[in-house]
Amino acid sequence: MKILITGASGFIGGRFLQRFRDRQGVELLGIGRRTLDLPDYRSIDLSQSGALDTTLRAFAPDVVIHAAALASPFAPRREYLRHNVEATRHTLDSCRAQGAPKFVYISSSSVHYRPCDQLGIREDDPIGPAFANTYAETKAAGETLVRAYEGAFAILRPRAVFGPGDTVLFPRLLAAAKRGKLPRIVRDGPPAIGDLIGVDALTDYMLRAALMPEAIGAFNLSHGEPVAMQDFLADVFHRLDLPPPGRRIGYRTARTAAFVAEALWSLLPLRGEPPVTRFGVDVLCFSKTFDIAKARSVLGEPSQTLGQATDSFVAWQRAQP
Repeated sequence: MKILITGASGFIGGRFLQRFRDRQGVELLGIGRRTLDLPDYRSIDLSQSGALDTTLRAFAPDVVIHAAALASPFAPRREYLRHNVEATRHTLDSCRAQGAPKFVYISSSSVHYRPCDQLGIREDDPIGPAFANTYAETKAAGETLVRAYEGAFAILRPRAVFGPGDTVLFPRLLAAAKRGKLPRIVRDGPPAIGDLIGVDALTDYMLRAALMPEAIGAFNLSHGEPVAMQDFLADVFHRLDLPPPGRRIGYRTARTAAFVAEALWSLLPLRGEPPVTRFGVDVLCFSKTFDIAKARSVLGEPSQTLGQATDSFVAWQRAQP
């Protein structure tokens, strides 16, 4: 089985290539934006039309896993469109020209998000027309492109991916915790609960989706073990000898501060990302749980428990300089 995976210089795609490059019966080729000195990797800008054609023709994959994306919580809209929509369009076009191999698209659970509690979200629940942020909007646009693909396809929607190599979820939280600038955001009502999935459990699901002909359509992916999100974070901080979230801030105050920060970063030539975003506030304050019955039925149980995934992440984080 030949599998080409895009986004192989990133968190999820890179972990997939690392874990399965020596797996018997599978031949992998990774594609990414960055230059890496690896024999099973090619540096290609997928936002350029036709950039993948020659590589795809030479490798002739049975399955293409499209994990490439701009996953930053805050970036110019044109960059989200370039990396999440145009790159997906061009990858699909190259696949069509190569006989339409199976296409596995790594989407996001955020396509369903609303600024309210949502429990037991199913794969066929409504998506749009309003979205939590531009990232979610462009991942949904990518799903629309995939659904028009002539070959077999699977759409995977992981929820809150974390683990060894994480570049998205925990690094921003840990940096704020180390500076003592991570507040505990409170709201009326019970604490927000949410699902997560460790990157190794996710990459195992990605491999299953690639290898199993019956893995068709959309799948919610998580450990199926909802936790109180801010308590979960506090426990991870404690295990890493970091201070817990400090002063308590009300939801409305936090969201107003996030709105102002986003406006400043949009209007002024400020570098990097704002210290807080409305999306980040909502993730900590609203419950989001997902029905994973379809994934369990077709793809099987998660390969790890949430506890095992957390242990793996803490061990990796402790080993970092």
